[in-house]
Amino acid sequence: MESVMPLSANLSVAFGLTVFAGLSTGIGSAIAYFIKKPRVAYLSFSLGLSAGVMIYISFMEFLPDALEAVGEFWGLAGFFIGIATIGIIDLLVPEPENPHHYEGLDAPTAARESNNLMRTGLLTALAIGIHNFPEGLATFTSTLSDVRLGIFIAIAIAIHNIPEGIAVSVPIFYATSNKNKAFFYSFLSGVSEPIGAVVGYLILLPFLTPTFLAAVLAFIAGVMVYISLDELLPMAHRYGHGHLVIAGIVAGMLIMAISLLML
Repeated sequence: MESVMPLSANLSVAFGLTVFAGLSTGIGSAIAYFIKKPRVAYLSFSLGLSAGVMIYISFMEFLPDALEAVGEFWGLAGFFIGIATIGIIDLLVPEPENPHHYEGLDAPTAARESNNLMRTGLLTALAIGIHNFPEGLATFTSTLSDVRLGIFIAIAIAIHNIPEGIAVSVPIFYATSNKNKAFFYSFLSGVSEPIGAVVGYLILLPFLTPTFLAAVLAFIAGVMVYISLDELLPMAHRYGHGHLVIAGIVAGMLIMAISLLML
């Protein structure tokens, strides 16, 4: 019978990286206030980079390891269950408040009513919080498996949490003229990632054998592939810099390939 993995060495690092990834929504709030016109070219490249990292890790690291550890059937089952889970969450979020459909990153017109803006901001914060929960589990679980991979995943998630923070903070700011309130709700929307890590720790810790962890990583691979294809890349292309998006994807994959060769 397999013994439970010694997790104490990586536990604090896993929680720390998850907090960093989740609360990076607050960086988006700061950008929204202190930079009038963010360089969308940088955002397009960064989002592509994030997707490249997550897709490469999923198909070149997590899924192959899971297939080897638990067999093809259970590895692929975990992968597609991960896709189905985040897909169902996605379908349950109303379209206008879905974080894939950012509206109003530029200043809203004065004609828009402040109560509608406030509602949009709060619902966006709730939707992003729902989506961030499995991302927190992804960061936490992958760090327990390999700290270096966890660092890359945390950075990738943090990058795409920044525009999510902008999406929450801008409508709330224009509704209330209160930067602190806008920052607070944006910050709060990222807290669900550390919560995902805590829930994962409390529920999964007794079962985290090497085999079970490999199956969980297959599930997380499915989650990350869905997020990349359904959230990151469409969002990046909305900024209108298609070639920079592709450059970011290739750069992200190259960075991960070099990193994995050095493991």
